[in-house]
Amino acid sequence: MTENLQGLIRAAYDDRSLLDKPEYAAAVEETIGLLDAGKLRVAEPGQTPESDWVVHAWVKQAILLYFGLSKLETIEVGPYEYYDKIPLKRGWAQAGVRVVPPATARRGAFIERGAVLMPSYVNIGAWVGSGTMVDTWATVGSCAQIGRNVHLSGGVGIGGVLEPPGATPVIIEDGCFIGSRAIVVEGVRVGKEAVLGANVVITASTPVIDVSGPEPVEYRGRVPERAVVIPGTRAKKFAAGEFQLSAALIIGHRKASTDMRTSLNQALRDFAVPV
Repeated sequence: MTENLQGLIRAAYDDRSLLDKPEYAAAVEETIGLLDAGKLRVAEPGQTPESDWVVHAWVKQAILLYFGLSKLETIEVGPYEYYDKIPLKRGWAQAGVRVVPPATARRGAFIERGAVLMPSYVNIGAWVGSGTMVDTWATVGSCAQIGRNVHLSGGVGIGGVLEPPGATPVIIEDGCFIGSRAIVVEGVRVGKEAVLGANVVITASTPVIDVSGPEPVEYRGRVPERAVVIPGTRAKKFAAGEFQLSAALIIGHRKASTDMRTSLNQALRDFAVPV
């Protein structure tokens, strides 16, 4: 279905002058429309549980081209006035998404039926699954993939990754709980049902250290499934002396359970994780 679109988008990305031709500009518009309707994703899980996520670089290229094609215009929402290139999503009642003022989602993002947006922000290219709560002042960056039944607590910052187009976006998989003011950026992947405590910061270079066993086990760029994570530090020597650098500590793991809410509450109690 998208093979023709891919060819047009890739050609226009390599030669922007092609956007003067109607078929190339129309391909960009159609791609953004498919993203907005949830019929296309920037990244999606592999076909089997063992396979990794697949990133569609050409879709990111279409988003970047869309910025170039779009013109700045005034957007009025009641007493509020904005001046931007990208229109806001509309039709929330028909979509079955609860949106609390002044939550904002840009066209080209997709929020699945049954999700809830408290006063928050969802950027273009993002995908937010059913049953997910994007809580007050949480932000979901461009192209971030947020699974189903996720809770992004107040003030959470999920980073956007648009360039380079082939780079993996931030991925928060199904059933995760991300505590207040936590930050996840630079294409980090948080595995299913993981819990990040308040103020945890994870970048691509942040050491994520499992300290729950007899020896530390270190990860970079990802949090394993069902891990319970809190902020930590690790000492590093410099010419000027020894200093503490930020780290994230895995202090335990949620138990597998069919009752996700019970499992989460128990994990928070067992490990005294601040949220």
